[in-house]
Amino acid sequence: MTDSGPRLTLQTVLAFDAATCALMGALLALASGPIAGLTAILGLLLLVAGLLLLPIAVFMAMFARAATIPAWAAQVIVGGNLLWVLASVLPPVFGLIAPNGLGWLFLLMQAAVVAVFAGFEWTLRGRSAVA
Repeated sequence: MTDSGPRLTLQTVLAFDAATCALMGALLALASGPIAGLTAILGLLLLVAGLLLLPIAVFMAMFARAATIPAWAAQVIVGGNLLWVLASVLPPVFGLIAPNGLGWLFLLMQAAVVAVFAGFEWTLRGRSAVA
């Protein structure tokens, strides 16, 4: 028996990753002050993170539309996502920022979502990527 159901592709995951990246970037850039007040995370840090996410979203969206994704691009995206996870978790762990409970939840939840994207992208990279 063959499975003829829809298959998850790297392009689909990249499209969702790009969309969430753009949404989070816009949210952080436009509402860094209120988010800082709720999370006790520095507003400037949130603003800069949001502004960084916008070109990253464009980069991912470009490859989400490609028929084939170069291996280097898939690796850059996975590596970038893993760096984002580390940059989300390590500053409070090392005392560089001091988020409150809601701030920790905010950081851990978005880091978990990004880690899931990285996992899917890593798994799917060979199916859509070319060397």
